[in-house]
Amino acid sequence: MKNFLELIKNCLTDIKEIMPWDLEERIQENPDLLILDVREPDEFSAMHLPGSLNIPRGILESACEWDYEETIPELVRARAREIVVVCRSGYRSILAAHSLTVLGYERVASLQTGLRGWKDYEQPLVDLAGKAVDLDDADVYFTPRLRPDQRRPAV
Repeated sequence: MKNFLELIKNCLTDIKEIMPWDLEERIQENPDLLILDVREPDEFSAMHLPGSLNIPRGILESACEWDYEETIPELVRARAREIVVVCRSGYRSILAAHSLTVLGYERVASLQTGLRGWKDYEQPLVDLAGKAVDLDDADVYFTPRLRPDQRRPAV
């Protein structure tokens, strides 16, 4: 039986990952760069990269095509644009980047380490109103909080 991390590893054979400093460079060099945030709307509202587009992972594939309730025209038209997919820690973005590649998107990468790594690199994050998020607050937000029932039982 495969697990989540094995699924991610299998997708990495087809997906390019970039580090936060690479994304910083890509933002400066390519004004047409599409930063695609695949986290849930409440996560995006709390903090995100300035100028990013939020399309949750759960509707991504239908958002990429015409004639669906979830269709996002900017994304449908972006098949030849450079796209960097981001999420919290870099796992959902790998799965999303893999889906985009399968759907014919030509220049897709995933942000390795996700927004947590972006924050650790001390790059800006904003809230839904566009107000800068304090990086200390972001540090608290990104700290995992597992419930006891989410932990593997002791053997």
